[in-house]
Amino acid sequence: MSNIRNFCIIAHIDHGKSTLADRLLEITKTVDKRKMHDQYMDTLELEQERGITIKLQTARMHYTLNNEEYILNLIDTPGHVDFAYEVSRSLAACEGAILLVDATQGIEAQTLSTVMQAIDHNLEIIPVLNKIDLPNAEVPLRLKEMKDILGFKEEEVLCASGKTGEGVEAIIEKIIEKIPAPTKGTNDHIRALVFDSFYDEFKGVVCVVKLTDKGITGLPKLQLLTSNTTFSPLEIGYLTPYQVVAKEIHEGEVGYIATGLKDIHTVGVGDTISDNESTTLLEGYRKVKPMVYAGIYPIDVDDQKEFKEAVEKLSLNDAAFSYEKENSPALGFGYRCGFLGLLHMDIIRERLEREFNADILMTSPTTEYIVKRRGSDDEEKIITTSGFMAEDVEYLKEPWVRMEIYTPSQYIGDIMSLCHTKRGEYINTEYFGDKDSTLSRVSIVFNIPLAEIITDFFDSLKSQTQGYASMDYDFIGYRESDIVKLDIAVNYQIIDPLSIFIHASLAEEKGRILVKQLKDIIPKHQFKVPIQAMIGSKILAREDIPALKKDVTAKLYGGDISRRKKLWEKQKRGKKRLKAFGKVEIPQEAFLVASRV
Repeated sequence: MSNIRNFCIIAHIDHGKSTLADRLLEITKTVDKRKMHDQYMDTLELEQERGITIKLQTARMHYTLNNEEYILNLIDTPGHVDFAYEVSRSLAACEGAILLVDATQGIEAQTLSTVMQAIDHNLEIIPVLNKIDLPNAEVPLRLKEMKDILGFKEEEVLCASGKTGEGVEAIIEKIIEKIPAPTKGTNDHIRALVFDSFYDEFKGVVCVVKLTDKGITGLPKLQLLTSNTTFSPLEIGYLTPYQVVAKEIHEGEVGYIATGLKDIHTVGVGDTISDNESTTLLEGYRKVKPMVYAGIYPIDVDDQKEFKEAVEKLSLNDAAFSYEKENSPALGFGYRCGFLGLLHMDIIRERLEREFNADILMTSPTTEYIVKRRGSDDEEKIITTSGFMAEDVEYLKEPWVRMEIYTPSQYIGDIMSLCHTKRGEYINTEYFGDKDSTLSRVSIVFNIPLAEIITDFFDSLKSQTQGYASMDYDFIGYRESDIVKLDIAVNYQIIDPLSIFIHASLAEEKGRILVKQLKDIIPKHQFKVPIQAMIGSKILAREDIPALKKDVTAKLYGGDISRRKKLWEKQKRGKKRLKAFGKVEIPQEAFLVASRV
């Protein structure tokens, strides 16, 4: 156990975590050079395409120092704020963390957030200044930042380049020297913390675990304590990051257990696996609270069974993804799903389509509101959909967050202006470095409605600051607000998935924009299709999609005009019947437009 080191890499997005992980795998000869490629630990096709880490990944490495062999268990974590739950689970399975800071960009909002989490978990932190090989790297300035803001001594900070490999061996040696070995457990029975899981068609549910007490040898009968499910594992082993079968997993190590269980509901992240049902549970993870909600429906009703299995298997692989059954009059049976942010929502949609070949329709995102209906005896109800009439509501409360924006000081004015247009409340500003220098960085704190930042806020922030600003936010509570439900009626029928919650002062402006955009997206039909934006029975905006025109008199030649009039009248009656009974096809793009308004 004294030769085991469990550590993770934490940083803001795009600061070089995956590249450093590649070099660690290369230097420790965990992966053959011929098989090596960029972002080796990002095993999802989507991660490779987008160049971001979505899922935490573990890799077991061996390294010899001073004639002694060490086992290094690495966990590579995501950097985007939407995947912060993956980071928190990784920290709980480690004794130390490598903190990466980009030498060209410096400390950013997510850097500060992850450092605080690592400190809360009592981890040993190794500060590393990465990308020192780049021509625009500002090493002295960034070292000063890490000293002034994070409190590290300049001589403590290691300088490295994950791309060229410069300084990476020094990082490995520092991991062995500084990060403590796992503490020996006090229990006589096997106890393993499940910190990740995924589904395999042949092996069933595969649990990624950290052994805290007594190792696993062979394939003993084990039990998931929370769900009280007993199973005989099919195999055990290590991840490199691919599965390598082993005869045993030692105490203090990270490995995997192929349970053989086909019922994915029996396994939960944070559960404890043991060989004794009376064993004390390990401290698990707090249940993460979704910030954004959207409906997901199968396009073909005959795909309901496959769609249900796809959602369940994906939820096993992504502990932050939650879902519950929902029935929409317009779209049929589906799921109301919870996400940590818009990027998380987009990733889930793409994974369902790519990994499970699911043809799905996703509604516009919303957040969670508290509503009190008239005459309900002070009973408040949490809602995530707009399935009620505006006249029923006595008041509505929306969620607010405390948002910290970290940016170079020259962009303060633009950021202030942006936040005020989004109904933000200014709290304070804190300068780091020389206040009068253009190189100084600043932290700006606002309280702001969550609904204002889940759509295009991040894109606007990056645009206003030329990509230099970063943000992080925490939920602070609900406030009563003048929020209304903006309904969209197509052919006089309210399409509930297109309805959105919006502040009353913006309802008319957004309603006009939305109906104009929908007019261009919804295809023409044989009859005229009106699109209306309304609050209750009050119509705020309207656009009409003209009917497809067919020349029914083309076959006529000569004769009296009355012959043409008869055909036109017949066509008119037919269009009237279609208008009453015809169904308007609404494409997926219409719901995406509603999400961006």
